[in-house]
Amino acid sequence: MDAHHVTLVHWFRKGLRVHDNPGLSQVFAAANAAPGKSVVRPIFILDPGILDWMQVGANRWRFLQQTLQDLDQQLRKLNSRLFVVRGKPADVFPRIFKSWRVELLTFETDIEPYSIARDAAVQKLAKCEGVKVETHCSHTVYNPELVIAKNLGKAPITYQKFLGIVEQLKVPKVLDLPEMLKGNVQPPQDEVEKEDPSAYDYPTMDQLVKRPEDLGPNKFPGGETEALRRMEESLSDELWVARFEKPNTAPNSLEPSTTVLSPYLKFGCLSSRLFHLRLKEILKRQTKHSQPPVSLIGQLMWREFYYTVAAAEPNFDRMLGNVYCLQIPWQEQADHLEAWTHGRTGYPFIDAIMRQLRQEGWIHHLARHAVACFLTRGDLWISWEEGQRVFEQLLLDQDWALNAGNWMWLSASAFFHQYFRVYSPVAFGKKTDPKGSYIRKYVPELAKYPAGSIYEPWKVSLADQRAYGCVLGTDYPHRIVKHEIVHKENIKRMSAAYKVNREVRTGKEEESFEEKPETSVSGKRKAVRKTAGNAAKRKR
Repeated sequence: MDAHHVTLVHWFRKGLRVHDNPGLSQVFAAANAAPGKSVVRPIFILDPGILDWMQVGANRWRFLQQTLQDLDQQLRKLNSRLFVVRGKPADVFPRIFKSWRVELLTFETDIEPYSIARDAAVQKLAKCEGVKVETHCSHTVYNPELVIAKNLGKAPITYQKFLGIVEQLKVPKVLDLPEMLKGNVQPPQDEVEKEDPSAYDYPTMDQLVKRPEDLGPNKFPGGETEALRRMEESLSDELWVARFEKPNTAPNSLEPSTTVLSPYLKFGCLSSRLFHLRLKEILKRQTKHSQPPVSLIGQLMWREFYYTVAAAEPNFDRMLGNVYCLQIPWQEQADHLEAWTHGRTGYPFIDAIMRQLRQEGWIHHLARHAVACFLTRGDLWISWEEGQRVFEQLLLDQDWALNAGNWMWLSASAFFHQYFRVYSPVAFGKKTDPKGSYIRKYVPELAKYPAGSIYEPWKVSLADQRAYGCVLGTDYPHRIVKHEIVHKENIKRMSAAYKVNREVRTGKEEESFEEKPETSVSGKRKAVRKTAGNAAKRKR
């Protein structure tokens, strides 16, 4: 290392973008303030070991590879580049702190327990080496710590309470691109680069995608460039933005009926603060518009809500030891879990959703509602943690806080307690796709079934099954449960579980009674009837 230069490092983890990136901007500004004194190395640390053990599907590895490639291209426009360092952070930093003569390290904060422990260890290493560390909260619109502090040190456990708190907080300014690095001071090669000049290049697709046979169509390419393009496309119709209501979008349209910006927000290819600002600007011009929770800003605030409650609970992704989560005696049913995971439940709507997820890495939020309810309290009575693991592997937008939060909500384990509202695996899909086009696309075995029976093939005679080219039990599975029976049994189970949880919480035993379930096959509640089976709001 040139003795005249020190190194300023920005460590990318999430936040894989150059726009509105305060940590990156700080490093660039410091370098430009004293040209010739320092060099800049924006890094991404890739542990080769995780390619083998980490449960991540091929589609998400491809998304990451494309994102890193695009990030390198964006940095080169700013007279820099991306340095992808192979290894574990605990091994990488002691070496580069010395070898590169690092003076400043910046990175974006994270709320996940693994990340918090990792970052604390890195900060300790930096302190030992005399390296200054600056962290920035830029993955969310609001800093979860500030929201919790505003709520007297406790996370708000209802969405409306959360909205009331953040309305009192100032939204940080959205930053422009960093100023291009002055001069042509490139980092001198270290000992690794002298042996292999391409040692820090971004990984190729072959290096990152270990199971290319699992790749589906590349419908949602990774990277900041695509994120900004998709955002502009989504916001170009301001009337659509103003009128957007999530429940009125279709979970089974052949092309997405929503923005599909979630993967780009998850990886930080798109700044949530920029998206929030752009939405606010549109709503100022469009005075008649939808409101949270169903509006587009409302959807973004759900993300903020889950990040805040998750920041206060390290066991957020599990039932045991989780302050928010009801304890429910779920059952292990490996064969049913396997059937659900691979889209072989015998319910075409459910199977189509799970197959789309595996092929494309994304499904509509209401489709997630349907399959999550089916796996847990609706039909199979399997723990939400099992579903969370499958989504963790297959979703492009898998996010620790959002994935766990949504699974708890949809299993009526936390935040939502109307467990008698059960999504029908038949009627719910029919509402927006009565002809079954979505099923024909993702469950092609049933392509010749008429619209009147494609959602319920078990009602078709054997002769007609043969005529349609799909015999149940041979070409497509029999349904693994009978929804019309099991969902009623599961409502009783939920009522009993809620009763036990209340007794544990209050220390008082309650009288047992038989509750008459009230459900709607469409997933909507038919009538309001308050009973002791309805859980009271849980207090943190």
